[in-house]
Amino acid sequence: MSTSTQTVAPDVVTVRGLTAGYGGTPAVHQVDLDVAPGQIAVLLGANGAGKTTTLLALAGELRPMGGSVSVLGCPAGARLEKRARAGMGFLTEGRCVLMGLTGWENLRLGRGAPQHALEYFPELEDHLGKKAGLLSGGQQQMLALGRILASEPRLILADELSLGLAPLVVQRLLGALRAAADDGVAVVLVEQHVRHALTVADRGYVLRRGRVVLTGSGAELAADADSIAEHYISGEI
Repeated sequence: MSTSTQTVAPDVVTVRGLTAGYGGTPAVHQVDLDVAPGQIAVLLGANGAGKTTTLLALAGELRPMGGSVSVLGCPAGARLEKRARAGMGFLTEGRCVLMGLTGWENLRLGRGAPQHALEYFPELEDHLGKKAGLLSGGQQQMLALGRILASEPRLILADELSLGLAPLVVQRLLGALRAAADDGVAVVLVEQHVRHALTVADRGYVLRRGRVVLTGSGAELAADADSIAEHYISGEI
C-alpha cells in the first residue's frame, strides 16, 4: 500500500518578534505575522498604531531593530529592490502613478503586459489615453494596482489603498486583491475601512501603540467590527 504526502507551500511572509522604528526609537514591538500564498492579512488600528512601520519593514525600506523577518525567502537586511525582483509589489500610501504620463504609459512602466491589468479593471480601457493626472482618484488607484497585478507578483503590500475613495471604488480595489489572492498571491494590507477590509481578509491584526493586541480570522474580527471602528475614533486601539 502506498502513501502520499501533501506538500504545503511555505509562508511568503514570516515575522517573529519584529521591533522597528526611527532614529533608534521603536514604533512597533514584538510583532508576529504569517502570510501564506493565497492569503490576505489586514493590519488595522488607529493612526500611529504602527501599521505603516510594519509594512515598511516587510518591504525592506526600514531595517528591523530586532526580531526576524523573512519575505519571499529574503532575509531582514534585503533591500526593496531585491524583494521586488523576487516577486513583491509595493503600493505605498497616496497615488503611485506618474501624473504627466498617460495611463498606457504608466502601465508600460510595470513588468507585466498592460493588457493584463485590464483583466482586473476593464473600466480603465477607455481612459488610458489620458494623462494620469486627469483621471479620478479611483481610476489612478486602479491604474497603480493594475500595474502591479499585471506583473503577476507573489506578494502585494498595500498601504491605505482606499484613502479618500468612494465605497464602491474601495470594493472594486479590494475585490481585485481578493481575486489575486484566490489565484495564489499573498497580500498584506494596511486599511482604515474596517468592515470592507475584513470582508476580503483571511486574517486580521489589530495594533495599538505598536503592539498586536488582537488577532483572528477575518470572519471573527468582522463580528466585532463596530467595536474596532469605535476604538479607531477614540484612539484606544
